[in-house]
Amino acid sequence: MTTRITRDELAARIAADIEEGSIVNLGIGAPTRVADFLPEGAEIILHTENGMLGMGAAPSAGAVDPDLINAGKQAVTAVPGAAYFHHADSFAMMRGGHLDVCVLGAYQVAANGDLANWSTGKAGAIPAVGGAMDLAIGAKSVYVMTDLLTRSGESKLVERCSYPLTGVGCVSRVYTDHAIFDVTPDGFAVTETFGDTTVGELRALTGLALRDATTGTTATPAPREERTAR
Repeated sequence: MTTRITRDELAARIAADIEEGSIVNLGIGAPTRVADFLPEGAEIILHTENGMLGMGAAPSAGAVDPDLINAGKQAVTAVPGAAYFHHADSFAMMRGGHLDVCVLGAYQVAANGDLANWSTGKAGAIPAVGGAMDLAIGAKSVYVMTDLLTRSGESKLVERCSYPLTGVGCVSRVYTDHAIFDVTPDGFAVTETFGDTTVGELRALTGLALRDATTGTTATPAPREERTAR
C-alpha cells in the first residue's frame, strides 16, 4: 500500500515552492489552504479575482468583516497595504500576465499540460468555467493541487482530457497526495514521491509512461489488469 500525505501536508509542500516576492492566486477549495503555510514575514502577495490584492489569512470568529471575502465567498483578512479594485481590473491583472503563480484544483490534467477543472459534464455541474480560465492562461506558473485518483480509483493524470477544458497547455506542475509531477515536452516527469510510493507504482496507478526525473528513465506502464488495486 502506497503512503499518501494529507491535504495540509500537501499545501505546506506547495507553499515551500512559492518564491519570495511572488504575486499568487489560490483557487477555490483545497488550494486556499496554501495560505496557511506561507512563511511568516515573507513578501508573498495574495490576489483574489473578486478585487483584492494583499489578502491575509482567515479571520478569527469574532473578527469577520462581511465585506472581505475571497472568490469562494470565504471570509478573509487584509494585510497592511492591501488594495481593492473593480472586478474588471482584477481580471486585467490575471489576463495581462501579472500573476506569478496560481494554484488550482483539477478533475483532469493531460500529459501536454491541458487542464480540466470546472465540469465533468454531469448534471448539477457549475454552469460556466468562470475565472479559472483566465488564471490558467494568464499566470506565469500554474500549479495544480489534487488527489492523484478519483474516489472510484481513476487517475486524474491522463494522456488526453475527456472533460471540458479550462486551459490548453497551461499547467506547469501537479502536486498530488502521492507525488509531484512536472509537465515537460515529453509528458509527465515524477520529481518527488511521498512516503513509500515508487515511480513504478505511479505508472501502474496512472497507466502513463512517466519519466523518473531523478534517473531520466521512462517505462511503459503495466497492463491495466496488473495495476495496483486501491
